[in-house]
Amino acid sequence: MKKSGNVTLIVVLAIVAVLGIGFVSVSNSIVRAEEEVNASWAEVQNQLQRRYDLIPNLVETVKGYAAHEEEVFTAIADARAKLGGAQSVTETAEAVNAMEGALSRLLVVVENYPELKADASFRDLTYELAGTENRIAVARQRYNTSVQSYNVKIRTFPNSIVAGMRGAVPKDMFEAQAGALVAPEVKF
Repeated sequence: MKKSGNVTLIVVLAIVAVLGIGFVSVSNSIVRAEEEVNASWAEVQNQLQRRYDLIPNLVETVKGYAAHEEEVFTAIADARAKLGGAQSVTETAEAVNAMEGALSRLLVVVENYPELKADASFRDLTYELAGTENRIAVARQRYNTSVQSYNVKIRTFPNSIVAGMRGAVPKDMFEAQAGALVAPEVKF
């Protein structure tokens, strides 16, 4: 009888060990996925900061040619302030959308000043801004991919049990602004 009691104890301990190892493994994979989301978000923030830093130079260059376009400059300043104060993915997305709208209006102003478009400083700044926009697009895509991976990880069984115990909640995607699917009209 003593032998069967030892076997039962060994089996129970083995099951507890396997479950413990599984729990730790799943918990660590959730942590890794969450850190990937955080790193991806940091890269989005980094590229948005790059844009944030370039815009005053662009605005100052345009101001020299189009001083009477104050409404556009005010919209850009307001959008920059909103972006600087954003605390969440949703607030950042809203601020980015406001900034993109203000930049679109700025580019319309630029179309009215051919001598500005020929200015070397302005051209350099617009190239830098275009490169930054591409970097932002890539960073957003990477962020959304890591969020998708994380959200799938914490919502699938058995990970969902561990995620619930850890208090893991789904992350928000960085979504395009309303109307982003409509191509802008370009006039020359």
